[in-house]
Amino acid sequence: MRKILAYPLTVLYLICFGITLVVFHPIQWICFNLFGYQAHKISVDWLQFFLMRSLNVLGTRFTFTNPYDIDTDQPLIIVANHQSMYDISPIMWYMRKHHPKFISKKELGRGIPSVSYNLRHGGSVLIDRKNPRQSLPAIMKFGEYIEKNKRAAVIFPEGTRSKNGVPKPFQTKGLEMMMKKVPSATIVPISINNSWKMLRYGKFPMGIGNHLKFTVHQPIKIATFVDKQELIKSVEQTITSNIHP
Repeated sequence: MRKILAYPLTVLYLICFGITLVVFHPIQWICFNLFGYQAHKISVDWLQFFLMRSLNVLGTRFTFTNPYDIDTDQPLIIVANHQSMYDISPIMWYMRKHHPKFISKKELGRGIPSVSYNLRHGGSVLIDRKNPRQSLPAIMKFGEYIEKNKRAAVIFPEGTRSKNGVPKPFQTKGLEMMMKKVPSATIVPISINNSWKMLRYGKFPMGIGNHLKFTVHQPIKIATFVDKQELIKSVEQTITSNIHP
């Protein structure tokens, strides 16, 4: 019965999702071209809010637990496990005062209303995962941007999404590079639970009635750790020990 109900609700969700992307695309263009970065950022923040409201059609709930008052006058590296594309909007909305930016594959930079425009113009970086000559310098430049402008880089070190909630081992090269290029950053570990259940049946129908939970853990200044590998292991353990597949 639950899966049967998921079919009409998924159709309704996709309509809401599509309308949201189409409506916010020209809003972003106007904000960016006429008013600059800050106006564009506000439009992107509200895009995330309405994308989350679209997921409410599926009975999706969100809990974002952050007991820490994190200073905005510093660069951050937000490190989280990755379960689905539905990890992204809550992080962008609830951490919006820190200006979250992403490392995304270049294919996402074209063809998706609102999403592609933001990735190209909002401060994120698009990389060709098959071409290290392009991706490595791009990530290094991205790190310099985060350091200089005191933004937040969001890293999913697992590399690929976990389809069943079980965390994958961290691939540390990208995180190591970001730590090197953003030495003054504070690492903010986040554990994500239940996001994978949105795709429990595949792309259609979507999972319904899910409670997506995001837990922010104790922020850590990179400079307080001499051994960066020890720091990465500590962050990985903190994140994975709070995941409940």
